[in-house]
Amino acid sequence: MQTSTLRKPHQLLALLLAFTLLAAACGDDDDRSEPAPTTTAADPPDESEDDPGGDSGDLGEDDVGEDSGDLGEDDPGGDSGGLVEDDPGGDSGGLVEADPGGDSGGLVEADPGGDSGGLVEDDPGDHQTNSVTRAFDSDGDGTVTIGVAAAGPRDDNGYYQSLVNFAEQFSADYGFAPPIVSDNIGAAEAAQALSDLAQQGVDIMMVGASEIAEPLPDLTEQYPEIFWYCNCGAGFQELPGLAQATDWGSPIHYTAGVAMAAILQDHGGAKAVFLGCCDINFEREAYNATVYGLQSVDPDFTMEYVGTGDFQFDFENSANATAALTNAISNGATLAYAYLGGALEAVGQLATDEGVAVFAAGPPDVCQRDDGINWTGSIVFDAGIYAQQILPRIIAGDLAEGSTYQFPTEPGLNGALLCDAPTGAQALLDEAFGRIAAFDGELLGALGGITGEAYSGG
Repeated sequence: MQTSTLRKPHQLLALLLAFTLLAAACGDDDDRSEPAPTTTAADPPDESEDDPGGDSGDLGEDDVGEDSGDLGEDDPGGDSGGLVEDDPGGDSGGLVEADPGGDSGGLVEADPGGDSGGLVEDDPGDHQTNSVTRAFDSDGDGTVTIGVAAAGPRDDNGYYQSLVNFAEQFSADYGFAPPIVSDNIGAAEAAQALSDLAQQGVDIMMVGASEIAEPLPDLTEQYPEIFWYCNCGAGFQELPGLAQATDWGSPIHYTAGVAMAAILQDHGGAKAVFLGCCDINFEREAYNATVYGLQSVDPDFTMEYVGTGDFQFDFENSANATAALTNAISNGATLAYAYLGGALEAVGQLATDEGVAVFAAGPPDVCQRDDGINWTGSIVFDAGIYAQQILPRIIAGDLAEGSTYQFPTEPGLNGALLCDAPTGAQALLDEAFGRIAAFDGELLGALGGITGEAYSGG
């Protein structure tokens, strides 16, 4: 679809009615201010590269998998100082607002530990289902089929899986066809993989990372009847046939550094290790912002970056990642940040076995998991929660193809999350989020410089 609105006015009205009913079922809207889609003077330059596989967003952000496979990390902009990355900042993951701006509705349960990744509504009802079907059923088969393109494994228990879980639960709740998922897509084969997916009767295409977004200019023109959405982490060029959501990796990871410093102060030790892939731009942004946050608490704290991938966007190499962690521990590291996709749990398990503090990249539910890993916390930028919050905007017509929405950085949405925070640690983290929310000029200027340097190759 190449237009900037939903297909027909009566479909938009039907969708608005459907969402109104959905919002009423989910709860009342809170008084949160909506981040504007414009950039501010504090915003770093607009970048088109991704996030780890992952969001960094993509954990392949483009993100690690931020995620990174695509850690979904993002791009500066918006009234929030252009801040963006992932999910809940509370101990429990709690409730997240489906529409941070408040226009389209209510509180929904993030359910970070459940299959949905934090879904919208369990039983939308026939009216809502029919409305969404009329709006998005591009081939007239009576159902809506979602295609999910993931740069990493669909079962990584991290960034990639959260988007898959969201699509599966949403489709089941509405009685739609199961989503069609293509995972482990590399940048080189992205054009073919996305084209193959588009030819399978897909009505909505969710691209989970900007690292596989390069073919989108051609594909959105070749398949205009599909609604194309990209969780493009650090951002991708605006296209008439593409709706995007982005975030800003630097403030997200500034909160990461502050949280990690609080843990080092409580646990002892002064050395940490950042386990990434291969020094991709969004990784440099995440690493340097984490160090900035860490040393804002104690200048004597240090963090080493170690690449564990055998090739570009290889956030899944468990053997290299665990070997790197073993070496870092022998050199005195007492804290590890696993900015990884498929290798996330292997690093978490080794850190637990060795008694080292360990943070995940992407998922909001690590504090509730019963996986034998003693997670210290997570740096949240969750593709499923982002999709959960973006979908009401798409349904309401607030996010159309050709437009981009930038998430703010705020607790309950993205940034650092501590599990069983020691005394004083949560207060320190709350203060970091407060500086971001207050548009602290000195802080945002420094974070903008970090982003600019990372994407300029400096």
